[in-house]
Amino acid sequence: MSLPELVAAALFAGVLAYGLFGGADFGTGWFDLTAGGSARGAAVRTQVDESIGPVWEANHVWLVYVLVTWWTGFPETFAAATTTLFVPFLLALLGIVLRGAAFAFRKYSGTLGQARVFGAVFAASSLLAPFFLGTIAGAIASGRVPAEGYGDRWHSWLNATSLFGGAIAVGTCAFLAGVFLTADAARAGRVALARTLRRRTVGVGVATGALVFAALVPILHDAPTLADGLTGRAAPLVALSGLAGVATLVLLVRHRYAAARVAAVLAVGSVLLGWGLGQYPWLLVDEVTIEQGAGARATLVGLLVAVGLAVVVVLPPLVWLFRSTQWPATAEITDHGAGR
Repeated sequence: MSLPELVAAALFAGVLAYGLFGGADFGTGWFDLTAGGSARGAAVRTQVDESIGPVWEANHVWLVYVLVTWWTGFPETFAAATTTLFVPFLLALLGIVLRGAAFAFRKYSGTLGQARVFGAVFAASSLLAPFFLGTIAGAIASGRVPAEGYGDRWHSWLNATSLFGGAIAVGTCAFLAGVFLTADAARAGRVALARTLRRRTVGVGVATGALVFAALVPILHDAPTLADGLTGRAAPLVALSGLAGVATLVLLVRHRYAAARVAAVLAVGSVLLGWGLGQYPWLLVDEVTIEQGAGARATLVGLLVAVGLAVVVVLPPLVWLFRSTQWPATAEITDHGAGR
């Protein structure tokens, strides 16, 4: 593996981490939005606050990591993407900022009306941010970002591949979040809430799975390079994602929530890895490869050193944070309580 490919792999590892951890975070907005009125939705919204409260800020470390690594290691492609796709980048950033502010302000609302307004902003922006991030991925994967930048500011992301990418991003985030929320509710002994979340998560999972495979049809015509990769070298990952998704649904139905978390991560992770492998070796599909877009050798070496230091200095505290606040303390979680 060449030096540029090593840096690209480190970059994609950040994309994968943000897709999984940030995705589960974003997806709670769907359950918050559809929870119901103040009284009916109180239990769901309380669970959302408890589940993501300790980690929602930490999850965005991965986004910062991805953007800095991309900008530093592959500067020309970063410039091309941000000039062509500045509209969805701006809207995604707006969603992230509004989401975080609304989540914090809702806790300190002076009236029920204020809490409802902040809650609506939190839920809506939780869906908008992953949607626009998905359209960015679709635009790049369909070859609509020219190497020199300044491509079509609208058609570049308002197309079949990008819109499907945005919808899939929202669906997978909601699916991940639902599995994690269900497990957290069961661990806390909230049996009725866990069953409600389980039913809704199964529905989201079925719809998202159908959407992922339906998207292959327009991608075949709209993004042929990506389609060739997905139906070729990335086909095993696509199949694995489908099997893991089905396994997640079965485990949810059987109340095996701890195992369902692992299966859900595998399902979504396989989709992301399949996208990356399907697009390889392109950074900007049909325009710039990894080797062509790489920065100076000294810069790439420095980036790998920085990544190595981050693994030693930053990763252990993050692992401890997630293990102490998110991961079940028992071998299994069921909706009969916290297990043994």
